[in-house]
Amino acid sequence: MKQSDGEIYIASEPGQGTKVRVYLPRVEARSMAMVPAPPPVVLHCGAETVLLAEDELGVRKLVREVLEQAGHTVLEAASGPAALQTAKGYAGAIQLLLTDVVMPEMSGPELASKLTTARPDLKVLYMSGYTEETMVQHGMLSGEITLLQKPFSKDDLLRRVRDAMDSSP
Repeated sequence: MKQSDGEIYIASEPGQGTKVRVYLPRVEARSMAMVPAPPPVVLHCGAETVLLAEDELGVRKLVREVLEQAGHTVLEAASGPAALQTAKGYAGAIQLLLTDVVMPEMSGPELASKLTTARPDLKVLYMSGYTEETMVQHGMLSGEITLLQKPFSKDDLLRRVRDAMDSSP
C-alpha cells in the first residue's frame, strides 16, 4: 500500500462486523508501448535417460512431458521404492535421477544414496517446494546438493537438467 501511496482504514465493532476501506490514488491511463516478448530459450538437452521420482501426479506428468519433448527417455516412479524397482529392472544407463526431496516411504536423499551405490555415475538433481536453506536447517539435505526450486518454468527445468548432466560426478 505504501509504495502505491494508498491507505487502509479498518473499523470493527463487536456484533456489527468489520469494515475495511482501501484507498488508492487515481492515475491517468497511460498508453503502454508494445514490447515484443523475448525469444524463447532454446536448450539442447540430448537423449539421456532420466529417472523421475515424484509423488505428486500432476508435477510428475508435467516434468515427464517437458523432458520427453526435449529428447530424453524418462523412467517414471511415484515413490522412492518404486524408483528403486524401476532402476533395478532397467538394463540401460540412467544418467540422471530427478527426485523430489520429501516423499512418503523414502526421501529423495535416501533414494539417491541407494541408487548411487549401485550406479556410481548417476547424477542427482533434487526438486522441492521448500527452500534450500529450510531443508538444510531441518536436516533434509546437506549443503552440497543441486536443487531445483518449485514452482519452476519449463526453461528452468531444462536448464537445470542440462547443468546437472554436464556437471562433474
